[in-house]
Amino acid sequence: MFERTSQNALPLVLLIDDDLVSREVTATVLTMNGYTVHTAEDGAAALALLTAAEGRPQALRPDVILMDSQMPGLSGTQLIGALRACSHARVYVVSGSNPPQELTASADGFLLKPFSADGFRKLLDGGKPERGDSPVNTDGLDPNEPAVSRETLAQLRTLMSEAAVREVYQAVVTDLGLRVEALAAAMAKGDGAEVRRIGHAIKGGCGMAGALQAARLGARLESWEGQSGDNQLDNSAALLNDLRAAARRLQNMLDAEMPA
Repeated sequence: MFERTSQNALPLVLLIDDDLVSREVTATVLTMNGYTVHTAEDGAAALALLTAAEGRPQALRPDVILMDSQMPGLSGTQLIGALRACSHARVYVVSGSNPPQELTASADGFLLKPFSADGFRKLLDGGKPERGDSPVNTDGLDPNEPAVSRETLAQLRTLMSEAAVREVYQAVVTDLGLRVEALAAAMAKGDGAEVRRIGHAIKGGCGMAGALQAARLGARLESWEGQSGDNQLDNSAALLNDLRAAARRLQNMLDAEMPA
């Protein structure tokens, strides 16, 4: 949970997202485009910011709240209701997929990941959400495809130092390693809900960072059925291997272009 501050008189933003990579990239992009951003890793942390308490007599008063559509704990329409009870901010749902109708009906609008600062600005002005480099399902990794979207990489390089850009992508690599281990455990148990939740997080976070190979694999995991049988086991192993390969390619890109 942290604050990034700019001096411009733009809407104060509270960003709620349990995925560290997506939260960091989104906060950085918005901050570098003039917004003051506070972040929370879940609904409970967000509500704590919005209410006064001992040691924090001044409650946060955001103009806009961005909340991920899928988070553990307090989430969805229940979280929107709680946010509205203690804030007058506009509430927008952020998702890598089309969120459920009841969720968008409860919110003031939604943004599809990955989105840019321009997409966010258009939403505030009453425009429709835009989808950027949208990840789609593929049968495997294309060895000729860049590990990172050159457009996204160029944008981040204009917003921050080379060391900061490397830090962002190193966080993506580290996060992917942790996600692979969690996915392997969930797949072994046949826990389709957990696999889909992790896939959603990979899709959103990697999409925001422009790591489109991993984002597309996240999109495939988001539709994982968790069926038993040799074919499902083969598919699970292939997806995990592809994720590891995507992480290695991203690390190789960092070592070649932005050595530590």
